Amino acid sequence: MGTGNVAWHLSAALESAGHTITEVYGRSFQQAEKITERLYASEPTDNLDFSGSEAELFILAVADQAIAPLADAVILPEGSTLVHTSGSMPLEILAYSSASYTGIFYPLQTFNKYQAIDFSDVSILLEADDPGTLKKLRKIATSLKSPHYTVKSRDRKAVHVAAVFASNFTNHLIGIAEEIMERQGLDFEMMKPLIIEQIGKTLEIGAKKAQTGPAIREDLETLESHHQFLQYDEHLAEIYRLITQRILDS
Repeated sequence: MGTGNVAWHLSAALESAGHTITEVYGRSFQQAEKITERLYASEPTDNLDFSGSEAELFILAVADQAIAPLADAVILPEGSTLVHTSGSMPLEILAYSSASYTGIFYPLQTFNKYQAIDFSDVSILLEADDPGTLKKLRKIATSLKSPHYTVKSRDRKAVHVAAVFASNFTNHLIGIAEEIMERQGLDFEMMKPLIIEQIGKTLEIGAKKAQTGPAIREDLETLESHHQFLQYDEHLAEIYRLITQRILDS
């Protein structure tokens, strides 16, 4: 259930792993149809009545704010399992659904429809209230060849926050670097080996050991020079100051 980036990739990956996707639900029938066109034997629908479905597992791959309303509205067959794919929403959000069993199947990855995803490189975070559902979710994650971990809702929120820093914020900071280079009329290509080297080193020896730069050296003269350079944009200057201070205090 859902037609966004997660649904786009997860549906195809599940089918490739030998599972049958019976239906794809979308508020827009046309969007659901776009996904089913990529699948072997799946039907698009904009109807939330699945009481006659042959499916055993129903996956809510939608925005966080849509999970509760859809979970409450969907009509599921007896004995079915309903899971959501959110990193920040608790398991309890599914408590009032018509499902017999509930769980969480959260792929810890950033998804884009235009870039292929190998699920063997995607960590899956699992949660369920009963051992049988957890076993079922582990089996599905194993079929995707994904590393998987059992993580409770409270801890999963911490993982999600950490992921925002590691992925979303890192991407935004690289975007800032692109803007600075473009503003000076410089080719961003020259930065790419540095970025690749830094990320590789960070993953190999850990972020603390891999930290370099004027802040960790306490090179206050260079830090002030950089801060002055960024005065053309007070928001960038403040970002630079805050991160610098965090490194100085670490």
